[in-house]
Amino acid sequence: MIQIYHNPRCGKSRNCLAFIEQTNQQYEIIPYLTETPSFDELKALLEKLNLQPIELVRTKEKIWIENYKGKELTNDQIVQTMIDNPILIERPIVIKDGKAIIGRDLDKMASFLD
Repeated sequence: MIQIYHNPRCGKSRNCLAFIEQTNQQYEIIPYLTETPSFDELKALLEKLNLQPIELVRTKEKIWIENYKGKELTNDQIVQTMIDNPILIERPIVIKDGKAIIGRDLDKMASFLD
């Protein structure tokens, strides 16, 4: 089953969800802003994405700029920051068959979901 870490207020996330719906595959929506992943879940997600924690941070968000930009943070501190402020997590994230992708590019999503 496909899982999508979804923010309904985000246009890219809505487009990705609509794309998934068109594939007629089963999916589960994870409303990560209200059901924030745990530390271990987020670490596992980063492994599936093959990303470093900073690569998953929305560094243009006001929270990041005002509170974290320019600070020396460890990877674990960055993960904790995303848990404390889930709006900082890049979206949408799509998981299928133990692999994950940031679903902003629908062409890449098409090949990922095949």
